Amino acid sequence: MGTLLTLVLLGIYGGGAWKFWTGFNRTNFSQGKVSLTLLWPLLLAVNKAYRENFNRALKG
Repeated sequence: MGTLLTLVLLGIYGGGAWKFWTGFNRTNFSQGKVSLTLLWPLLLAVNKAYRENFNRALKG
């Protein structure tokens, strides 16, 4: 059960990272693509401006 949960969480993390990476050009960000992509769960939880840009990256 623990292995399945780990795989599901890694899938969600990887999917979110991939969607943000491919949609980065639709955000207001111009630098930090790698760090913003790797830290997306933390930034999504604590930063309103990042949440808005993350949603922009996911659309389209």
